[in-house]
Amino acid sequence: MDAQSIIEMEQENVLGVYGRAPFVLERGDGSTLYDSEGNAYLDCVAGIAVNALGYNDAGINQALAEAAGTGMLHVSNLYHTEPHAKLAASLCATSFADKVHFSLTGADANEGAFKFARRYAREHGNQDKYHILAFSDAFHGRLFGSLAATPRPQYQEAFQPLMPGVRFAEFNNLESAREQMDGQVCAIIVEPVQGEGGINPATPEFLSGLRALADEFDALLIFDEVQCGVGRTGKMWAYQGYEQNGSPVEPDILTAAKPLAGGLPIGAILMRQKVADAIHKGDHASTFVGNPFTTHVAAHVVSRIAEPSFLADVEAKGDLLVDMLEELNSPHVLEVRGRGLMVGVELDIPAGDIVNAAYDHGLILVSAGANVLRFVPPLVISEDEIKRAVEIVGKILQSI
Repeated sequence: MDAQSIIEMEQENVLGVYGRAPFVLERGDGSTLYDSEGNAYLDCVAGIAVNALGYNDAGINQALAEAAGTGMLHVSNLYHTEPHAKLAASLCATSFADKVHFSLTGADANEGAFKFARRYAREHGNQDKYHILAFSDAFHGRLFGSLAATPRPQYQEAFQPLMPGVRFAEFNNLESAREQMDGQVCAIIVEPVQGEGGINPATPEFLSGLRALADEFDALLIFDEVQCGVGRTGKMWAYQGYEQNGSPVEPDILTAAKPLAGGLPIGAILMRQKVADAIHKGDHASTFVGNPFTTHVAAHVVSRIAEPSFLADVEAKGDLLVDMLEELNSPHVLEVRGRGLMVGVELDIPAGDIVNAAYDHGLILVSAGANVLRFVPPLVISEDEIKRAVEIVGKILQSI
């Protein structure tokens, strides 16, 4: 089928909730995607921070073949399987966590985290302790609970009433957070680096202050690392780049998803033992989570990304990307910010204009809000590809 026929078929049969680019992607290799007309695009989106190892990766292909070779794509969580046990062990070994519960998506993981926080409070004898504290510019998903913690009127208004008991403070403002805290708050949820909100890194003082607030009010601290976790910032987990007295600022619960299986759908809720002790059989479940096919592939992805040399390379390439973007010296660039290969360029013009123009130059970008251009490429992108991407953005900015 030609591109136009595919687009027309989709428009006739698929619910139109997405604004899509005007071409049909057909295959990928490394950090490059190809459309049905044979055009090549350097990808700086990676499925929105999902395809960490890029496209057509030999290791992922082998893991896919191994998993499919068992003939066991799904068996239900009524049974033990080796892949999900190994993946959970790897996630615990690379983080603060003592236990893991698998989910399907990032929003699903955040919903589970909210349930666990409320269950923890109830287990400790406080039925009125059910409020969640979230922050301005946050994005935690589009399900009822996660949407309630995502303060975007354009996302929320049509679906009111949402989950009750969510309150908000200003991101990176510890005093604002303290003003919202009381004995009814069971959890604080925050992205160490905000994604959809504009690539906003938390300050070390803010995260360490939230840890202290959570402890003071006997609330759980939840780090949403759906977008910023699994190597994206140059650390296996974004929180590991934030220290207090020489040690990382650790949460009680961490949610992960996007890059965990290199493109297959999976999420995870990592937690301390004290949280796990409050959750009992039957408290939470889902049909497809932790299936042996996806978890086998995810274990391969985690083992690759967790290598110190891989993470150091991500950090170095992130520094290069930031340096080159700052060197553009464009009057349209207000700020360059981020960590690792999660970088935002705040503009004085709509970011969507740059995204659309970049297609004609063989570059795929995405925005993070109205005026922030977001770079979340495959973590395996090369230095030469980074230079080429920035050169293209520079040419577009010069032409405006």
